[in-house]
Amino acid sequence: MIVLLDNGHGGIVNGKYQTPGKRSPIWNDGSQLFEGEFNRAIVNGIIERLTRLKVNYVNLAPEYRDVTLETRVNRAHRFSSRSSFYLSIHSNAGGGHGSEIFTSPGSTKSDKIATVFGHEFQHTFPNKRLRTDFSDGDLDKEAKFYVLTRTKMPAILTENFFMDNENECKNILMTREGRDKIIEYHVNAILKTRQQLF
Repeated sequence: MIVLLDNGHGGIVNGKYQTPGKRSPIWNDGSQLFEGEFNRAIVNGIIERLTRLKVNYVNLAPEYRDVTLETRVNRAHRFSSRSSFYLSIHSNAGGGHGSEIFTSPGSTKSDKIATVFGHEFQHTFPNKRLRTDFSDGDLDKEAKFYVLTRTKMPAILTENFFMDNENECKNILMTREGRDKIIEYHVNAILKTRQQLF
């Protein structure tokens, strides 16, 4: 199994964030989260642990510029003949709290992977909300996101807490402890996905 890792949006180049929007408010202490930086930190942490565990992976967007969605998907398709799944990492916004896991509409193998991730999130963060939609019988939310509908392999997208929620942003997304737990949840879910579904 190969995990195709997608750190959503761009990073910071020469002190300038590469993606318009996609950032937290500036909090009263002057701190601010840039989503692309957070996404890269989580993916890099996942890569470090997968390397030690000898789990195959590909970093689809190692650049710090904002790689287009089409390019990310095209890079993933180089591995479509292998046992693989696409994992896109994000942080949420728009008012709210908790985390979400998205798949494309319909019943696919992606739903089973999302369920593994959902259960692992609840194990790692037992006191935090997993925002679910059981209308189709499983916990994932469904959306026609480009990276979910255009990929040839199973694909999920995780939205990790809300960067415009000050408590979640400052106490989870911007802390080493919070980021380590998010990395842990993803790595444990990857291992269980490999064991159960591949």
